[in-house]
Amino acid sequence: MSSTSPAPRAPLTAPEECELDSIRIQDHGNLSGLEGGRKADNNDTPPDDAVHAKIVWNSSRLNMLKLLATFYSFIVAGANDAVYGAIIPYLEKYYSITYIIVSLVFLSPLVGYVAAATLNNTIHRKFGRRGVAILGPSAHVLSYIVISVHPPYPVLVIAFIFAGFGNGVIDAAWNAWIGIMANANELLGFLHGFYGLGAILSPLIATTLITKAGLSWYHFYLYVMIAAATLELAACVTVFWGETGKDFRVNIPKPNNGKKGLMREALGKRITWVCSVFLLIYVGIEVALGGWIVTFMIQVREGGGFESGMTSTGFWLGITVGRVVLGFVTPRLGENLAIPLYLAAGVGMEILFWLVPNFVVSSVAVAILGFFLGPLFPAAVVATTELLPGHLHVGAIGFGAAFGGSGACILPFAVGVIAQAAGVKVLQPVILAMLAVALLTWAFGVPSISGKPRYAGVKKLVSRLRRAPCGT
Repeated sequence: MSSTSPAPRAPLTAPEECELDSIRIQDHGNLSGLEGGRKADNNDTPPDDAVHAKIVWNSSRLNMLKLLATFYSFIVAGANDAVYGAIIPYLEKYYSITYIIVSLVFLSPLVGYVAAATLNNTIHRKFGRRGVAILGPSAHVLSYIVISVHPPYPVLVIAFIFAGFGNGVIDAAWNAWIGIMANANELLGFLHGFYGLGAILSPLIATTLITKAGLSWYHFYLYVMIAAATLELAACVTVFWGETGKDFRVNIPKPNNGKKGLMREALGKRITWVCSVFLLIYVGIEVALGGWIVTFMIQVREGGGFESGMTSTGFWLGITVGRVVLGFVTPRLGENLAIPLYLAAGVGMEILFWLVPNFVVSSVAVAILGFFLGPLFPAAVVATTELLPGHLHVGAIGFGAAFGGSGACILPFAVGVIAQAAGVKVLQPVILAMLAVALLTWAFGVPSISGKPRYAGVKKLVSRLRRAPCGT
């Protein structure tokens, strides 16, 4: 939020202080409606001395409605990504295709994610969050309508490109918006927790429709996803309609070098690329596990169709709980320490999942693995906002989220290609290797945040334990 510095004046009275507080916690709308008649400058770029206060999510009823709309939008995104695992065995049979060919439904959304990453900053500057609210959900609706008529497989693959674009647009925009709020770590934990909620529900509903109700895989899109995406479109457009491109340009912090494009400047920062690569690896792990776990449990652990489908639900349930619960732990440890700890715990669970050939043990291990994977994406987004200046947040976070989302296409497709030659049992060593790469990327690629020592969280915890009274 921006406001010009006033001329020297007498100290504020109590009512004036309250008015100023209400100005500073407003959402990113323009200032034309403020009491006193002061209007935003017609110039799209705020002045150098502008004040940019963090958004407070509950500062107004509209802010709360916007937050709820983004949460619901992420439910749809999570349902979109997680249902692949439940329907892949049935896609293979329906179209009589191999692992490699069926894996194209993972790879094709990459085109949409790349387009979203490229256009994110342009969409914001030209159309504002109103444009995001229209484009993202509309791409979902279009994609699900085409998929629901179970077209020839090449057309199906193209339809998933639009699903990828929709996910990429809303992923980039809502992460960037919430990432600059007060209490961002906790709020992003909830945002991605709702993604996890959608990811829990979609395999459960799809598996039930297919195995219990006797319907085909495409009925899930016909009866569930079209309605869900239509509601997403209506909700997002309603609450974000007032956020135009002009409002976005007015409220974005001014860069030091006004001649350099914001996106170009963001991509020139090393941390943008480190966090983007980290997110690509993380999202690839998440979706590869969620996408191939059902096939793995049926073929390698010899589980039934419904029981194996429930392991996917358990994995996404673990992710959801981890995002909410550990979202409150991460700020206390600090992202520099918390993320390596979560990844190390995840490596342990993955080794257990791989080496103990028991259906129940595998089901429990993958759920706990999901718990420790859950907070990684929100924590990486917060770390990015803390390491970059404010005017680069939307460009860098948006690019990182969309670029990272392409991991949902690349790694699951790679697993399918390898599985075609060596069997789906390759899922576990591939996931283990990618967890190790993610750990190394974060440990050696991300600098200390906000000038704090890398292990400040541990030192603080040890200090508290030392001061605690000893029991008898």
